[in-house]
Amino acid sequence: MKVLLVLSGILFVVQGCPLIISRSEWSTRASLCTHELRMSLQYAVIHHSDGNRCFSMSVCKEQLRNIQYYHMVTRNWCDIGYNFLIGEDGKIYEGRGWTKMGAHTRGYNHISLGISIMGNFTSVVPNRKAQTAAQSLIQCAASRGYLSPTYILMGHKQLGSTNCPGNALYNVIKTWPR
Repeated sequence: MKVLLVLSGILFVVQGCPLIISRSEWSTRASLCTHELRMSLQYAVIHHSDGNRCFSMSVCKEQLRNIQYYHMVTRNWCDIGYNFLIGEDGKIYEGRGWTKMGAHTRGYNHISLGISIMGNFTSVVPNRKAQTAAQSLIQCAASRGYLSPTYILMGHKQLGSTNCPGNALYNVIKTWPR
């Protein structure tokens, strides 16, 4: 998000952070996670949830609760595995957030921010709204110091034996900076 600011007659463009829908706006289930993330993480790791796509806030919130239930109840994790999730409504939803270590990429959770776009992107790419939201979130994380100035953008499949984030999405993120 770009914000225009005029000071003493000079126009400045300030790079701001996008709106993030807090977990309290989509979930009543408390996180049980205690492991903290450090600042200046080395990696931004892109995932797909491998479930249904969502194009409206109400459907995305329902999908988030389904993913959270699967992670917390079925898999017995302390919370939803991702730090942030993105819907094709163009909104960013808080998962574990900026400060809690995720459960998204074995061996890399302590040095990475996990961002999942909701849906299966094996043969179809997420829409422009979701892609823009993901890029804005990454820029925000870097500008606020959550990601190192030399962070590396990775698809989950580059760090483990998986098809995630799907070939179509992976081919798109390979064109993004870093």
